[in-house]
Amino acid sequence: MSGTNQRIDGKRLWDSLMSMAEIGATPKGGVKRLTLTEVDRAGRDRFRAWCEALGLTVRVDAIGNMFARREGRDPNRLPVLMGSHLDSQPSGGKFDGALGVIAGLEVMRSLNDLGIQTEAPIELVNWTDEEGSRFGHSLMGSGAWAGVYPLEKVYGLQDVEGVSVEQALTAIGYKGEHPAKPFPADAYFELHIEQGPILEKEGRQIGIVTGAQAQVWYDAVVTGQDAHAGTTPPSARRDALVTTARIIDLVDRLMRARGEDGRGTVGQLHVFPNSRNVVPGEVRFSVEFRHPDFAEIEALAADFPRQAEAIARDGGTPLALTELFRLPAQPFDPGCVDLVRQAAAKLGLPAREIVSGAGHDAVYVARSVPTAMIFTPCKDGLSHNEAESIQPEEAEAGCQVLFEAVLARANRAL
Repeated sequence: MSGTNQRIDGKRLWDSLMSMAEIGATPKGGVKRLTLTEVDRAGRDRFRAWCEALGLTVRVDAIGNMFARREGRDPNRLPVLMGSHLDSQPSGGKFDGALGVIAGLEVMRSLNDLGIQTEAPIELVNWTDEEGSRFGHSLMGSGAWAGVYPLEKVYGLQDVEGVSVEQALTAIGYKGEHPAKPFPADAYFELHIEQGPILEKEGRQIGIVTGAQAQVWYDAVVTGQDAHAGTTPPSARRDALVTTARIIDLVDRLMRARGEDGRGTVGQLHVFPNSRNVVPGEVRFSVEFRHPDFAEIEALAADFPRQAEAIARDGGTPLALTELFRLPAQPFDPGCVDLVRQAAAKLGLPAREIVSGAGHDAVYVARSVPTAMIFTPCKDGLSHNEAESIQPEEAEAGCQVLFEAVLARANRAL
């Protein structure tokens, strides 16, 4: 990298990423750090200790979001935020979320090493439960903070064992005293692996993320009739799984009709009674569509239920379809995005503009605070998988861009 003599420490960044990956490590080289578990507590405790060793002040809000503050020269300036999340999928990788938090920690360490006092304060954030894999509600901490989800509703969410979010927060000691709501901030920057193949395919080291695509999510239940697999002829069958398979095919066809920008996925499928010699009587499954253009999501939200219900009627198997949420595309702040663009150019890093295909905490933070994201490549675009992998130099490049953008924003002329 050219363009600067203010270097972050790439080896220290990588060593810290590997240290965090020890917490919840899986045999296949990934991590299982489900939110608000004892393993999550261990990750949070290590993160807090690292921050406090740097002289940062750590506070925790009512949903468990952690904020580590480094004071600036001007106490009247609003803070510049950066961060991501430390929780993982049940069979997650070392870098999803953790890269953004640990890179933010490395920015703080480097500012200390270089003796830099910024004009504005800087705060590093670890958002609670970005993944949604335990309580079924992704972007929970940032969503509660941004006011998208009422705190009491979030507190009442339960895992499969009946443990509520509030009980879990209390059990690990991270139900904080500070209110979970937006506070005045100057900007927010989030570094993340791309979780897709575009940067690697094009040989780009940095993704300049201009925004996140629109989404609509559903829960679906198809109800048929349990019946003996050997004695029930076709004319008497009300097979909930066959109807579901046809709806899944519909999801795939609607996605492909929108070309390479289309996204349509059924990622969860629960078949009842799930016996090999019983015609399935009920299937519960998830459906989601994503697209950069909200008009396409609106069209899908009008078209998909109608076509899916027609398939269900033809099979004599009623469909109950519940729309969970519909999110418009979220553009990021042009000024913050431009700082990422300038940083990549200054450092001589090959970069391209990109729209995020995944949901990130930044999407909700952007509703209250000027926001931008930085992407780094990941091997084969693979994420939410224990084999998720990035190179040390890719982590270092992303962190250096984060350093440059945060420093420029914190020292900007008002």
